[in-house]
Amino acid sequence: MKENAQPITIVVVDDHPIVRGGLRALLATEPELQIIGEAGDGMEALRVVEQTRPAVVITDITMPGLNGLDMTMELTKKLPDAKVIVLSMYTNEAFVGEALRNGAQGYIIKDSALTELVQAVREVAAGRRYLSPAIDRQVIDQESADASQQSCQGNNKLTPREREVFQLVAEGLTNNEVGKRLFISPRTVEIHRAAMMNKLGLKNQIALVTYAVKRGIIQI
Repeated sequence: MKENAQPITIVVVDDHPIVRGGLRALLATEPELQIIGEAGDGMEALRVVEQTRPAVVITDITMPGLNGLDMTMELTKKLPDAKVIVLSMYTNEAFVGEALRNGAQGYIIKDSALTELVQAVREVAAGRRYLSPAIDRQVIDQESADASQQSCQGNNKLTPREREVFQLVAEGLTNNEVGKRLFISPRTVEIHRAAMMNKLGLKNQIALVTYAVKRGIIQI
């Protein structure tokens, strides 16, 4: 790092403590990078990022509470200057396209080398997009263009609260359990749940779980 240059501050978001610890150890070898916070789920991440205001957020996709894709959408709405890198095992263009539409500026495959992650942090911190070389950019551009024409459909129609309810219901929580987690009544949960199911065109719990698995929100 150049003398008197400010470090690039980072918040790491992943539901596995071992992964977060590994990223901390790897990134700590770079003097220009500084991890100033971490979170184990999307809702916690929103609070941590708002408090610490890092230059870059590195997040996984599949997390409890609020997944990385929805967290990225909410974060970039609240903090337009936030720069997010999605670090994921998913190489499917649909996931990459949605991450970019939700405001992410970088997408890195989890088996990438440390040098690639560091390069991505530098590029994104400088305001440029970075995608792993393994990702076909032409396919991603088409995916993003196609989905932009359908921006009024799917999960983008959900309110922030409906996305939280969707995530928790998909994880198998009851209305009472969701209410306790979100500090709202079971009746309010049921209202949000009905609205969410209607917007997504889902008829039952099986359809909801299937939808969540296909989007990488939960794993079974």
